Amino acid sequence: MGYDLQMRVWRGDATGGELVDYTVPVEEGEVVLDALHRIQATQSGDLAVRWNCKAGKCGSCSTEINGKPRLACMTRLSTFEQGETITVTPLRTFPVIRDLVTDVSYNYRVAETIPAFAPQPRPADGAYRMQQVDVERGQEFRKCIECFLCQTVCHVIRDHEENKPAFSGPRFFLRYAELEMHPLDTNDRRQLAREQAGIGLCNITKCCTEVCPEGIHITDNAIIPMKERVVDRSFDPVTWLGRKIFRRDQLEEAQVPQGRAE
Repeated sequence: MGYDLQMRVWRGDATGGELVDYTVPVEEGEVVLDALHRIQATQSGDLAVRWNCKAGKCGSCSTEINGKPRLACMTRLSTFEQGETITVTPLRTFPVIRDLVTDVSYNYRVAETIPAFAPQPRPADGAYRMQQVDVERGQEFRKCIECFLCQTVCHVIRDHEENKPAFSGPRFFLRYAELEMHPLDTNDRRQLAREQAGIGLCNITKCCTEVCPEGIHITDNAIIPMKERVVDRSFDPVTWLGRKIFRRDQLEEAQVPQGRAE
């Protein structure tokens, strides 16, 4: 049965804005994105909303709904009580372009700094082999749809814009872990994860895991194991002693790319 939904939607641009009240008719089974599209169709044709698949797989419609980062296409109106006002605002961690659309290009600049997958030479029979546990680990990490909800909820950059140049964020710690734990990869990204990605700044609050629409265990399966690997490389006494004894060209040094692209 349909009803009139009370919504507050942030309208504005980089210079400023405000919450605008709307009353929009909705139907049972609809999601927040349906209500936003109805506002566009009937009341405010210039409302800017980024979306694409409407199936929870493209990550485009990331917004903050009643203060929590969510996908608008996967948030059912039945989540809220009838009569409850739903407030929709843009992702707080990224600069506003217009209305609910933000500039997430920071994430793509970070992605460019991570060395790509570098597989070992193929064995004599030409067939790579991996254990099933390694296959399943990679499958979990590759479920990421790059909605950047984990990035926007991370307080290290959500509340501290000045940290962005030195902190890549949980989405990219996931990428570091995916590559670093791949049994066929030959790059060593641990020094890069520590010195340029700033993984040491992560407080392991698990807020990134809580908002992930794909249910990826970002903290437990990616960030914590990656932190352990970084610590082993940087502070393990055996590794430290080896560096004192052997010449630099005898050690396997990390393949660290040139400085971060800004």
